[in-house]
Amino acid sequence: MTYDITIDGKNHRLELDRVEGRWLCRLDGLAIEVDAILARPDVLSLRIGNRAYEIKSERVANDWHLWVGSARFAAEVRDPRSLRSRTRAADDHGPSKVTAPMPGKVVRVLVREKSEVEAGSGVFVVEAMKMQNEIKSPKKGTIQKLLVTEGAAVNAGDVLAIVE
Repeated sequence: MTYDITIDGKNHRLELDRVEGRWLCRLDGLAIEVDAILARPDVLSLRIGNRAYEIKSERVANDWHLWVGSARFAAEVRDPRSLRSRTRAADDHGPSKVTAPMPGKVVRVLVREKSEVEAGSGVFVVEAMKMQNEIKSPKKGTIQKLLVTEGAAVNAGDVLAIVE
């Protein structure tokens, strides 16, 4: 798999191959052997050589941030084979869906229909595995429709609201 990635404005080419249970990575042509484990959702544990790293990811609106320790990096990942990655910039126009990232139960609705929201502001709180997760608006706009109420069970990918 090959990806074009941008970290804090600097472009890189990342090639990943799974070989005998390990990841063989080429970053800008340089081979690196990496052990990677998904420790929990949005947290990746990496061992590169003799050093260990915990990488946390956070998506706010259309931005993706990686945290390595206390350092935050703006990140963008593009799969050159994917039409979806080439059309992402057009997503700000027209309605956007607020979707459940995991199965759970809606414990709070933080907005009302027709209310204004900012990109990254909380819209719902979904409880999954005794953890409460704030589901955020993907863009600035108006909540056109709330599709779930408090107490509703949701599956990953379910549309919770429409923001226009």
